[in-house]
Amino acid sequence: MRTNRLRTFFQYGNIGYLFVLPAAVYMMALVGYPVVSNFILSFQDVTVATLSAIDKPFVGLRNYRTLLSDGVLRNSVINSFLFTVSCLVFQFVIGFALALFLNRRFSFAKPIRGLLMIPWMIPMTVTALMFKFMFSTNVGIVNQLLQLAGLVGQPVEWLLKPNLAMFSLVLANVWIGIPFNMILLSTGLTTIPTELYETASIDGASRAQAFFRITLPMLKPAIESVLILGFIYTFKVFDLVFVMTNGGPVNSTHLLSTYSYKLSFSLFKYSQGAATANILFAILFAVSIAYLCFVYDDLEATR
Repeated sequence: MRTNRLRTFFQYGNIGYLFVLPAAVYMMALVGYPVVSNFILSFQDVTVATLSAIDKPFVGLRNYRTLLSDGVLRNSVINSFLFTVSCLVFQFVIGFALALFLNRRFSFAKPIRGLLMIPWMIPMTVTALMFKFMFSTNVGIVNQLLQLAGLVGQPVEWLLKPNLAMFSLVLANVWIGIPFNMILLSTGLTTIPTELYETASIDGASRAQAFFRITLPMLKPAIESVLILGFIYTFKVFDLVFVMTNGGPVNSTHLLSTYSYKLSFSLFKYSQGAATANILFAILFAVSIAYLCFVYDDLEATR
């Protein structure tokens, strides 16, 4: 009986499920289980004292209510959106400009594109350490250059003042993210037929008209992908902030990711850390659903 069922299963071209099965098992074990476990943990009261207990106290929504009254969490949410939007704007504008420039055919376009990919290929912790030393108060090269140029008299405390610390983090992450935007938008530009620009030129269209009437509409799918992926990658940044400021000074640069880590592994409030991580997950999940809706609308419009 089982043999007949297997034969029937494979007769209808279902063998593809066997190829998907290893990836599905991997995702369930290393992604699905931690997400579910973290969700359950957020409804319990788990600290150092109860971590090894078999029956952990169930407290319902108490962790979420506690966090909602926590000023640091509210500040972390605001910082996460501020950091993400600021980085996206500068990354996208500069990356788009570089993609348009390198899309032109000249001798050194490919080598320059390869060199510009280096910031994205360097490990995040290495970049964070590099920028931390660059923005250090007494020995940082940024202060030395500003003093040599006569722009400042005393060294600027880049990482010791809240607003300047956030600015330093944004600048570091922009430097990392520009190549990502550039390479994806460059790939999108290569898919636009050159005949469209030639026809537009014959019809008397200017470069600005060709950009707004041809380039932007044709790049809409690539732009949506770049912005959504950029939002997800930037919103959950952890190692850059952890290495450069560790959420300081005075919790002023905490993002949801770093604050969740602090609650779990510095204050040992594991359940509140899990709840903070779930808030981060819910925001990114909503953004992903919105992106899928945009993609579905675009597919329906093209039919």
